[in-house]
Amino acid sequence: MGNPTGFMEIARVTFERRPIEERILDWKEVYKDFPEDQLKAQASRCMDCGVPFCHQGCPLGNIIPDWNDLVYRDQWKDALQRLLATNNFPEFTGRICPAPCEGSCVLGINADPVTIKNIEISIIDRAFKEGIVKASPPAVRTGKKVAVVGSGPAGLAGAAQLNHAGHWVTVFERADRIGGLLRYGIPEFKMEKRVLDRRLNIMTEEGVTFRTNANVGVNVSVEELRGNFDAILLSGGATAPRDLPVPGRDLRGIHFAMEYLPLQNKRCEGDTIPDSQFITAKDKHVVIIGGGDTGADCLGTSHRQGARSIVQFELLPKPPLERAADNPWPNWPNIFRTSSAHEEGGGREYCVLTKSFTGRDGQVEQLHAVRVEFEGRNIREVPGSEFTINADLVLLAMGFLGPERNGMLGQLGVNINERGNVATDTEKMTSIPGIFAAGDMSRGQSLVVWAIREGRVAARCMDKYLMGSTELP
Repeated sequence: MGNPTGFMEIARVTFERRPIEERILDWKEVYKDFPEDQLKAQASRCMDCGVPFCHQGCPLGNIIPDWNDLVYRDQWKDALQRLLATNNFPEFTGRICPAPCEGSCVLGINADPVTIKNIEISIIDRAFKEGIVKASPPAVRTGKKVAVVGSGPAGLAGAAQLNHAGHWVTVFERADRIGGLLRYGIPEFKMEKRVLDRRLNIMTEEGVTFRTNANVGVNVSVEELRGNFDAILLSGGATAPRDLPVPGRDLRGIHFAMEYLPLQNKRCEGDTIPDSQFITAKDKHVVIIGGGDTGADCLGTSHRQGARSIVQFELLPKPPLERAADNPWPNWPNIFRTSSAHEEGGGREYCVLTKSFTGRDGQVEQLHAVRVEFEGRNIREVPGSEFTINADLVLLAMGFLGPERNGMLGQLGVNINERGNVATDTEKMTSIPGIFAAGDMSRGQSLVVWAIREGRVAARCMDKYLMGSTELP
């Protein structure tokens, strides 16, 4: 604790976003650089709180007070070591994690919490800029071969840890590029893909093998994996989207978010996608159904594509501006938030239930909905509140139901639990010995920081399975 009175003297200041009129014309990240002196001042707000609840708020158990203090003292290399001790990819979490650690910050009981996420990303980005982050291949190889299926944050974290332990790791990805949702779910304005690519380059130098266009259960047989590898990690995510089975759902112009977002990311990568296959919001009345992060990603993308109008519908009530009585610290604060995409425009409406779609010549033109009220967990439609809105493009961003059952999981025959996810024991092993699961595939739809933790835990369990013991954290 470098400055004992920092939390009393200095107000919370977060990264400034680029002007809206500038950023909606490009796909670059929305935040400006943060002056170093201001960053140190923010780090000094971390107080000697005795029991740092930010540790339990972060699924990775990041040693947050240590690296806050080290940044304040200008000891950046030591801060980096503390950061990497618990997190393989702080450059990802610093950009796209909602920061549950800040929701648990002790200072947040009666003041604004420490800007933990901003400090985290500053440490790792500075380290990359100065060339401190370099490939570190294992000194000794065990001779064991491990297959990782899925290259999202869970799969990449598991692969990185297993490689550090000395195993030969091959990552199988069914898409044409590595990264999972980091590549094709997160828009460029939230995380430019150069950030992902520089990490993948390091992992490749460290000895991890990546295979793209490798769809296990389709063009890569499960027998190949079971025959050629000593252990398998299933980390393919929860990719089965929640649908909206209402009249008119089959009209053209109604798409899942994950049909829409990857196409724009591909164009940002330089791919040529014919207009006949591209889904665009340009000059259209866009309705986004779902009020979460994926809906906000659709919103920001629609802004940049030049939508005529955009509205985002959420079934649940609008969250309060401050913590409710039944949502005390240090639980995650369920409050109303404004992302960069919401700041850029578009409407947000709550307690809206979509009833049907109508259109002409097979193309959606209107959405019909009704307002609802909640009585406990019961939903009641408000009489006389029906309304209709123009909708040329409807994007369904209502979450995911779990992993896809057909293909790999069905052919492997792993057990599925009552929540529809791959069942695992306390050692992250599935019902089949030697096959493990991590991330959204076993946990269900969750945060990037949970995915990384799941991958790390699974890697430790797999190393112990392969070697009889493990030194992985």
